[in-house]
Amino acid sequence: MSKEKFKTFKNVFDLHTESAIFKLISEGHFDGLESPVSIGKEANIFTALKGRKRVIIKIYRLENCDFNRMYEYIRYDTRYLSLKNKRRLIIFSWCQREFRNLLKAREAGVKAPTPITFKDNILVMEYIGDDQVAPKLKDRIPKDPLSFYNRLVKNVKNFYKAGLVHGDLSEFNILNYKERPVLIDFSQASPLNSANSSELLERDIKNINRFFSKIGVEVDNNLKQHIKS
Repeated sequence: MSKEKFKTFKNVFDLHTESAIFKLISEGHFDGLESPVSIGKEANIFTALKGRKRVIIKIYRLENCDFNRMYEYIRYDTRYLSLKNKRRLIIFSWCQREFRNLLKAREAGVKAPTPITFKDNILVMEYIGDDQVAPKLKDRIPKDPLSFYNRLVKNVKNFYKAGLVHGDLSEFNILNYKERPVLIDFSQASPLNSANSSELLERDIKNINRFFSKIGVEVDNNLKQHIKS
């Protein structure tokens, strides 16, 4: 599809983003954008072709991003200091942060998309799915919810052992791929030495247990202790 056609998707492509996309194409990371997966306030996600395979392209919006919310997460991360009031740099760092967090997650054995590369506000990563992108947990309830829950907890624990917490885990950013959890959206994931890491872990646990309790799973009420043990 032409870049002119993609401009119709809520003004996704500002000039800087257009330039970055074509730079990534010229470097051989993908051949061209294919179709939108989601168009959001913070980021727009597309499939892209790479030969006969697909990759996912996540484009953080430069004009409409809530960079104040981004900064509230990133300000506690010792990897990113002195970013206050630097709007574009915060967004670029947010994208880089997701790339780095995905690498850490994969190294820790967490089921998550493999990051491929990034440039400024654009992240290229592994496509999870078959003919269609794998559905989110909210859209496909597991056939065996308890087994899915236990696998998910193991992923959270592995990530914690690697020194990080996801920070925004819910049924909206867990994929159900072949009855296995795949975690996505790692831009807000934070190191354990961040001042808000305990709060983020508690939020993740609350969201996980709320959802699975609602679909009939007897959840672990001591999950925080088990993850930290």
